[in-house]
Amino acid sequence: MKTSEIRALNNEELATRLEEAHEELFNLRFRLATRQLVNHREIPKAKRKISRIKTILKERELGIR
Repeated sequence: MKTSEIRALNNEELATRLEEAHEELFNLRFRLATRQLVNHREIPKAKRKISRIKTILKERELGIR
């Protein structure tokens, strides 16, 4: 998901997406621990997605942009 796509969402949708991203990261870590994860690069991608969403939420909170 690109930053421009994230910015187009409202705060409620962002909160939902953030929750989904946290669940996805949990599942990826669980699969890693049980040695079922094939692509290890999925974990940093999920972390980056969470960071992008949190950054945009913080920008809106502070009134930036």
